[in-house]
Amino acid sequence: MEDFARAVEDGLKLSKRLVLPGGLPPPRPPTGMERGPDAAVSQLLLPTAPMAYAVVSDPGAVDTPDVPSYQPYVYGRLDPPALIPLQMKEIDLAADCTLDAAAVTLRARWWLHCITRSRECDVRLVVPMGEQGSILGAEVTVGRRSYNTQVIEVEDHTMENIGKADTGGFLKPHMFCLTIPQVEGGADIVATIRWSQKLHYDNGQISVDIPFRFPYYVNPLPKVFMKREKIQLTVNSGFSKEVLLQGTSHPLKEKARQGEKLSFLHEAIVEFWSSKDFTFSYSVYSGDFSGSILVQPSTSQDYDDRDRFSIFLLPGSGNRKVFKKAVVFVVDTSGSMHGKPLENVKNAVSTALSELAQGDYFNIVTFNDELHSFSSCLEKVNEKTTASAIDWMNGNFVGEGGTDIMHPLSEAMALLSSVHDVLPQIFLMTDGSVDDEHNICQTMKTELISRGPKSPRISTFGLGLHCNHYFLRMLASVGKGHYDSALETESVESRILKWFRRASNTIVSNISIDATKHLDDFEVDSEYIPDISAQCPLCVSGQYRGKFPETVVAKGYLADMTEISIELKVQHIKDTPLDEVLAAQQIALLTAKAWFSADKQLERKVMDLSIQNSVLSEYTRMVVLQTNLGAAQKGKQKTKGHKGSNEPLRIPLHGLKLGFGDKAATRDNLLTGFGEEKPPETLKIFKKAGGCCGRLADCLCCMCCIKACNRMNDQCAIMMAQICAALSCLGCYECCSEVCCGGSES
Repeated sequence: MEDFARAVEDGLKLSKRLVLPGGLPPPRPPTGMERGPDAAVSQLLLPTAPMAYAVVSDPGAVDTPDVPSYQPYVYGRLDPPALIPLQMKEIDLAADCTLDAAAVTLRARWWLHCITRSRECDVRLVVPMGEQGSILGAEVTVGRRSYNTQVIEVEDHTMENIGKADTGGFLKPHMFCLTIPQVEGGADIVATIRWSQKLHYDNGQISVDIPFRFPYYVNPLPKVFMKREKIQLTVNSGFSKEVLLQGTSHPLKEKARQGEKLSFLHEAIVEFWSSKDFTFSYSVYSGDFSGSILVQPSTSQDYDDRDRFSIFLLPGSGNRKVFKKAVVFVVDTSGSMHGKPLENVKNAVSTALSELAQGDYFNIVTFNDELHSFSSCLEKVNEKTTASAIDWMNGNFVGEGGTDIMHPLSEAMALLSSVHDVLPQIFLMTDGSVDDEHNICQTMKTELISRGPKSPRISTFGLGLHCNHYFLRMLASVGKGHYDSALETESVESRILKWFRRASNTIVSNISIDATKHLDDFEVDSEYIPDISAQCPLCVSGQYRGKFPETVVAKGYLADMTEISIELKVQHIKDTPLDEVLAAQQIALLTAKAWFSADKQLERKVMDLSIQNSVLSEYTRMVVLQTNLGAAQKGKQKTKGHKGSNEPLRIPLHGLKLGFGDKAATRDNLLTGFGEEKPPETLKIFKKAGGCCGRLADCLCCMCCIKACNRMNDQCAIMMAQICAALSCLGCYECCSEVCCGGSES
C-alpha cells in the first residue's frame, strides 16, 4: 500500500495547480510525507471512507474544468500515475443489520474537478469495508455509460467481449477498488456500492462500524455545492424482547418500531462531510441466554427446494462460568513464517498464555520439518510455567524448514488424551498448504468421533494467501472449533487474540436441537453445532422440510456438567431474505464441504447460491459489464438476428478469491502473501540516490530551469557549478554514511 500512498501524495501535490477562488486552501500532504511515506504516515493517505481518485498520467491535463487557471505547462508523464482525490457532492448510506451481519448500500456522487473538460482520465473508486467485508456489487454511471458488476460461472464461455484485466479487485483485504476508464473532465460519477460485513459483539452489546471518515479535501466549494448527508439504519435483532439502544456516532432519529425491527434516519445539509466512522450499538434486554429460530420458505429461484432456517443465540450478560481447559498451541515455524508474521504470532500466544486462568493446563508445539514441544506433558498454568514458556518461545520461534501439519496435530491429540474434568482444545496456526489435507481432516474426524462428547475442540487460524483456508475451515468445523484468518501482517496479532478469546471462553458445550423429531429433514451447513462462547453469539443456518413447532429447545452442558435447556421461539419472517443475510457464511461452509467431499453436486449448489445472491465463490467470478446507454436504447429496436455487436463489454475482476492454497509456494517457503516482495538490500544506495534526485527534480520546472540557465553569464555559471559539486559531495557522503553505517553517529 506504500505505492498507493505515494501516488496519493503525488496527486495532492499536483492538485496545487488548481485555482479555486473562494474555496478551501489546496490540500496538503500530512506532516512528514515530504521525506517519503513510511508505514505509519502511509496510513494517513489510505482511504477511511469510500473515495474516488483521478488517475493522472499527464500533469498537463490537471486544471479546473470550467475556468482555466493558466498555469505553466508541465512537460513529461507520470509513471506510475498520480491519484488526485475527487470532491464529493452527495452521500447516502443505508445499513440493514440482521442477526450477526449488516448489509450496507452506499450511494455517492463525485465530480472530476481536477481535469480540464477537453481532456480525459481514468477514475478509480476505492471502498474500505468493515470487519470481514464481502463485496456484493457495484453500479457506476458516467454520462451515457454504465458499469455493473455481475457474478457468473467460472466456465462461462458466452462472453464475446472481454476487457482488460486491471480494472479492479482488492487493494488490500476488505478494500475493494474499481477503475472507470476515460472519464471526461468535469463529469459526475454516480456510484452505488453494496457489501456485507460482520457485526461486533462485546459484553452483551452488538454494534456496527462502517468506514465513514472523509478527509477535508473531498469537500467541494461551500458556496457552489450544497452538501446533503443521509444515513438510514434498520435493525432486526431477531428477538421479540426489548432492544436497548447503547450509542451512535451520528444524530439518528427513530423512524419506526415494529416488534424486533427498528428503523432510524439521519438527513441533513452539512458544512463538511463526516469526519468519523459511522457506529451504532444496541443490546437485547436479557440477563441470561436468549435465542430464536428464524424460518423462511423457499422460493422458485432458490438453489434448494427446502425451507431455510437460522438459529441465533446470545450468551447474555449473566456471569456464566467458563469451562476449565487444557490448551495446546500448535504453531507453524516453517521458513515462510520468518520475520514479522512469526513475531506477531509469538506476541499473540504470549498474551493468550497470560489470559489463561488458574487451574487451566497448556503446552506449545512448534512444527516445520521437525516437531518441538515446550514440555513432554501438559503444564499447569502459573506464573513460573508461563514465564518459562515465553522464554522457550523466544528461543524456539525461528522460521526455517518445511511444513508438516499431521505430525504436530497427532502429538497434540496424544497430549490431550488423558485429561479429565477440563475441556481439551487445540489451536492450530499455519501459513502453508500441504499434500495430505484431506487425510488430515478424515483422520481427525474419525478420532474425534471415537472420543465422543469430550473430544478435543480444534480451532484453526490461517495466515496469508498461501494456506488452504477451506481446509482450515473444514478442520475447525469437524472439530467443533472456530476458524479465523489474517491476510495482512498488521492484523495477525489482533485477529489471533480475538479468535483465541472466542474459542477459549466456552460456557455451554455439546449443543443439540430437539427439532429433528418434528421435521422430516433437518440439516445444518456446518458439520456440527459449535459450543456457545461468552465472547460471541451463536449463529447456525441450514435447511429443513416439515413444520417447526412454536418453540424449540436447545440443550447443552454447563461448566459444572449440569444440563441446561434454552427455549428458542420460532419466528416466520418475510421482509428479510435469510439467504442475503447468511449467504457469505453459508457459501464459505459449503465450499469447505465441497472441497473435502469432492462432490460436484455440492459445487453446483455453491455456484447457484453465489450467482443468486451476488456473493463471490471459488466456483464463480465477478465481472464488470460496461454498457453504452445510448447504444442500449438503439439495440432494443434491432431484431434478434443481430447478436454480438451490441453485447456489453465484460471486464473480469481479479484477486477477489482465496483459492485452495498454494502448495508450491509452501514448498519453496515463499513469504505468506501479505504484499509485494521488497527489493534486495543491494539496491539500497540506488534508492537513496533516486530519492535525492527525485526530491530535487520535484522542486524544479524544466522550462524555468532552461530559461534561467540561458540568462546566466560565465562567472555565474562557474560559481553555480562549484556550489552544485560541493552539495553533491555532501549528499554522497550522507548517502554512504546511511548505507554503510545505518545512520549512526559513529
